[in-house]
Amino acid sequence: MSFQQGLSGLNASSKNLSVIGNNIANANTFGAKTSRAEFADVYAASLGGAGTNNIGIGTNLVSVAQQFTQGGITTTENPMDLAINGAGFFQMTDGINPPLYTRNGQFKVDRDGYIINNAQMRLMGYQADDEGAIQTGQAVPLQLPTGLKDPRETDEIMLGMNLNSAQVGTPAIDFEDPKTYSSTSVIVYDTSGAQVELTLYFHKTDAVDANGVSTGEWNIYTKADGAPFPGDPPASLGTITFPPGDQAVVTQSFNLVDVPVSSGVPIALIELNLDRVTQFANPFAVTSLGQSGYAAGKLTSVNVESNGIAMARYSNGRSQPVGQVQLATFRNPQGLQPTGDNMWASTFASSEPVRGVPGDGNLGVLQSGALEESNVDLTGELVNMITAQRLYQANAQTIKTQDQVLQTLVNLR
Repeated sequence: MSFQQGLSGLNASSKNLSVIGNNIANANTFGAKTSRAEFADVYAASLGGAGTNNIGIGTNLVSVAQQFTQGGITTTENPMDLAINGAGFFQMTDGINPPLYTRNGQFKVDRDGYIINNAQMRLMGYQADDEGAIQTGQAVPLQLPTGLKDPRETDEIMLGMNLNSAQVGTPAIDFEDPKTYSSTSVIVYDTSGAQVELTLYFHKTDAVDANGVSTGEWNIYTKADGAPFPGDPPASLGTITFPPGDQAVVTQSFNLVDVPVSSGVPIALIELNLDRVTQFANPFAVTSLGQSGYAAGKLTSVNVESNGIAMARYSNGRSQPVGQVQLATFRNPQGLQPTGDNMWASTFASSEPVRGVPGDGNLGVLQSGALEESNVDLTGELVNMITAQRLYQANAQTIKTQDQVLQTLVNLR
């Protein structure tokens, strides 16, 4: 018996207590993973090889292995908080060094619109173009728009309606007499993004066929708010013609051109698409109404969907994808090298990262407004700490016993 065994046991127990203490310290650290100290016995080497009667000379720490099991997910009030339910890692970059990887989804937006973590590193993913199409390929730091979203002038109006077949046709429309027409209004946008109220008028003509039956023709007129009717007399945009039968359905398109507006800013050529216009013996009714334009808008909020797509919402009521988070996974995550700030670096042992978007393979899916808790089992760690403390005391006792044996030898006469 020598001091070596007891000394190595003390060192091992001390390191084990340090690992356990680190686990306990990070029990409330989002995205943190528990570690386990792994030991191996030690034998003296000899030219003749290790015999069956060799006595070991203690123990040695061979690894501190992190356990990448899924942590619990807790909800927050911050839509920029992201939790991964799966094996993936967020990829973070400083723009200079190779990416680092993390499970901590505590993100915020800097003044330039980049999504960053508490270490000021940028989240990587696929950026979207101005139309909201995700540009897959090389991952880049995700950046949210910080300025106004450009307005879009209206170039199409989609209208579905029923025109009353029982309405009596007249030779001409009289805009002062609502009995001679049916009308509806729609807000459209000019080239500057300003709203223009456009009113559409539908006038049933008194045209009849050879049998004296109404031909079911309706002339279309339009007028912008505060502006005069185009033409003198006002010109019709076109004519809706129904085939014979009260329940006929038509789909037609007309172009709205040269519509005066009070602001002086012209509106673009607008295509009026009449989708499933009916002529039933029922009162006039609009069944659907839409248009393609919108005003300029400021970013108001961002929500990340389970597939990693970041949806931006603007003050003009529009929403559009602005990017998609890219995740990475490893064949051997225990080979990752901890770098601090809840991040890891890839190594030869971990393998090269396998990248994809949330929902691919075992990468997992994202949950917005949530964070992954540490997977540390606090109760288990406290039990482990008591055990490690007892082992430390036991190894100290072996050194004390060895000291007593040596003292006995010294006192021999």
